[in-house]
Amino acid sequence: MTEQMIDLWAIEREYEETVLICGVDEAGRGPLAGPVYAAAVILPRGLVIEGLNDSKKLTEKRREALFDEIKEKAIAYGIGCADEKEVDEINILQATFLAMRRAIAQLSTQPDLALIDGNRDSDFGVPSRTVIKGDSLSANIAAASVLAKVTRDRVMKEYDEQYPLYGFAVHKGYGTKRHYEALREHGPCPIHRMTFLKKFYGEG
Repeated sequence: MTEQMIDLWAIEREYEETVLICGVDEAGRGPLAGPVYAAAVILPRGLVIEGLNDSKKLTEKRREALFDEIKEKAIAYGIGCADEKEVDEINILQATFLAMRRAIAQLSTQPDLALIDGNRDSDFGVPSRTVIKGDSLSANIAAASVLAKVTRDRVMKEYDEQYPLYGFAVHKGYGTKRHYEALREHGPCPIHRMTFLKKFYGEG
């Protein structure tokens, strides 16, 4: 695990230790329903959190355990979202950027640099650098991926209680066979992203 953590700090080590770096990642760009979430995390330089990795490579149980540890040990963290209506109004990419800006704005300490997972940049209010597959290359981005995913998964479980016909607790809004069957039988609910369903309903 320690060797993995050394790899996870490789990008941060390109900068002087005095440079305060936050990692930013999102969860929920692909689903047919619910908000897109983003998190921004500033970890103490070189901090080892055993098992930290891209949230998609971790079990739900492991993500839940890391969620609390990251929040406890981070210098600062912020979590932001853009809801399904904003996704429909400004498109998913812009909604993702909006969630990221909101997450960065929640930080109690202003970073000198934001490492953004992916290859698309925007104005985040602080200097930024995109990192392709950043959640596997940067400890700060990996930590952000965990906070964003756990937060969104918890929200989708709450929506499952509100809209029990769709199975949100299981698929978290992604386009599974069960989800599409529920859409055929019941139609969309208020948290569905209608721009994502145009082809399904023959509108696009």
